Amino acid sequence: MPTAPNIDTSAPHPARVYDYWLGGKDNFEADRQAAEAAMEIFPYTVQSARACRRYLARVVRFLAVEAGIRQFLDIGTGLPSADNVHEVAQAAAPDSRIVYVDNDPIVLVHARALLTSSPEGETHYIDADLRNTGAILDQAGQFLDFSQPVAVMLLAILHFITDEQDPAGIIRTLMEPLAPGSYLALGHHTADIYPELEGFAQYLSKLNPDYRATMRTRDQVAGFFGDLEPVPPGVVQLSQWRPDSSYDADLPAALWGGVARKR
Repeated sequence: MPTAPNIDTSAPHPARVYDYWLGGKDNFEADRQAAEAAMEIFPYTVQSARACRRYLARVVRFLAVEAGIRQFLDIGTGLPSADNVHEVAQAAAPDSRIVYVDNDPIVLVHARALLTSSPEGETHYIDADLRNTGAILDQAGQFLDFSQPVAVMLLAILHFITDEQDPAGIIRTLMEPLAPGSYLALGHHTADIYPELEGFAQYLSKLNPDYRATMRTRDQVAGFFGDLEPVPPGVVQLSQWRPDSSYDADLPAALWGGVARKR
């Protein structure tokens, strides 16, 4: 495990703010102040964060149980929480292999919590930026067999990729070397459902310019799947993606979500 760099606690950090919304303790005063202020702008912030986490669990179960996926590449992992990808996948298929990718120093500090695994499976952590797809593929290829299907998870991260940084191109590059039968799962913040999310994004961007947020429409998010084959129900408010209960379905999620298969 590499040594983590110094962590700046004076400015809010997305991973720590999200941790606060989920009820975690790995956050600092600047994160808590930003989180509370954001909740004033968008009152459903906590419920939306929980909806995203529950969506992740449903997607991973679908991929492991129904789609038979045994390899997962989770980019933009965030801090460990309940129902991490390896926990959900290996509960259904103990031989699952998971590679986590993040470039946040605070996540690196806690990476050991992500490196637990069933005896039959594996988990690994890569310190890399989504925009450096070459490094991600090179390192992930040491642990995953790209000749067999892989599920790429991009949940609540693409809004930090500006249009100039070509998020669609990043996705194409990630999916290109993967075998047919691989999957892409997306969760992307939007102001389509709750317009006040634009103000929420502007507020967070001002607090920490390194994390400018770009809200995108449903059509823009759907376009990221390119020629991949959509899994029903397609791109929907992520609380509506195969909800397990009325509680899941009723969560006010401010994100579009969807899953698609590489032919």
